Amino acid sequence: MRALLSLAIGSFGIGMTEFVVMGLLPNIARELVPTVWAASPDDAIAQAGWLVSLYALGVVVGAPTIAGSVARFPRHRVMIVLAAALAFFTLLTVIAPTFELVAASRFLAGLPHGAYFGIGALVAADALGPGNRAKGVAFVLTGLTIANVVGVPLGTLLGQQVGWRAAFAVVTGIFVLATICIALFVPKHPGAPGRRLRDELRVFRIGQVWFALGIGAVGFGGFFAMYSYIAPMITEVAGQPEWAVSLVLVLVGVGMTVGNVVGGALADKDLRFWLFVGLVALGAASVGLALTAGWIVTLVLFAFLVAFCGAALSPGIQTRLMDVAEDNQSIAAALNHSALNIGNSLGAFLGGLAIAAGLGLVAPAWVGAVLALGGLIVAIVSYRVEDRSGRHPEHRMPAAEAATTAITGSIPTQG
Repeated sequence: MRALLSLAIGSFGIGMTEFVVMGLLPNIARELVPTVWAASPDDAIAQAGWLVSLYALGVVVGAPTIAGSVARFPRHRVMIVLAAALAFFTLLTVIAPTFELVAASRFLAGLPHGAYFGIGALVAADALGPGNRAKGVAFVLTGLTIANVVGVPLGTLLGQQVGWRAAFAVVTGIFVLATICIALFVPKHPGAPGRRLRDELRVFRIGQVWFALGIGAVGFGGFFAMYSYIAPMITEVAGQPEWAVSLVLVLVGVGMTVGNVVGGALADKDLRFWLFVGLVALGAASVGLALTAGWIVTLVLFAFLVAFCGAALSPGIQTRLMDVAEDNQSIAAALNHSALNIGNSLGAFLGGLAIAAGLGLVAPAWVGAVLALGGLIVAIVSYRVEDRSGRHPEHRMPAAEAATTAITGSIPTQG
């Protein structure tokens, strides 16, 4: 149990470092790009949105490459190094004096993210032994869930009151604690000496894998287009005080948590139908948010629904990817994490472009609706190609189980 708790502390820190920046974009923009802020706060917020995109790109690059490259090393040692790297790169965010250096530190901080979850999930799965492996993975994931419900809102409030760097200083301390606990309590865990990165990369030869990644990268971007700019929507569009951002983020975190569980159950009944319906629902919720963001009650309602629908899609997307990856399950799980973070980067980037183009602070919600529609189109094409080829997956990963692994980027193995 101490080993699982140690890993969960790290996942809590990852949840905070990835998402707390979204609630603090106005504060970061005001300090790091003051000249732009003085001329146009909207342009400054759009520029600060690059920090979200760069972190996500770090995850995209690091998840498959690091996980594949270190597969042959003892996993407990790899986890110590990854946790220490997360602490160091987050510390760089705290002390970096300029926007450019903060941006670089965010990209670097994203690199260990996916590998930490992927390898950590394997360690947790084995820690409890056969028959209880999914429970171990779910326990580690609990850290990320709690971060969205508690850590991110509290970190946002701290950053607003004390300064945004204080929030990242707390996250640095959490990663230091995780590093120490992993070193002390996670038992020795061998790697897979025969595995090499080139073996893992064979998954890219499968056409349906690219379609599945596209569903996540485009469709899930609809959620992040909203989430990345939720703070200015609350304060500037709905006219609420800064402290209201933290309260809304709590509800968004609850929506993500509930959606992940519900989505797993629904996808188990009919994966194809749920992917289609979930993407339509995500687009509709985004349109509702765009049309009613001026009223705080409806903003909260539709932000909750966008978070619910986005998270509910995660286990379905994970399941689809695992279905089509054949015997390349481990790298496919890591690639799922990359795909969702491409969605993170794409949503934040396009939302920022829309704001910078003068379309207003609700424009990211419209961008989210378009991305959800794009994900739906990719899903429809994917299934039509599969139907015409007559090649359907013979085995599928239960979506309820995928709900515990979609965010971690890994999958419990069977013993």
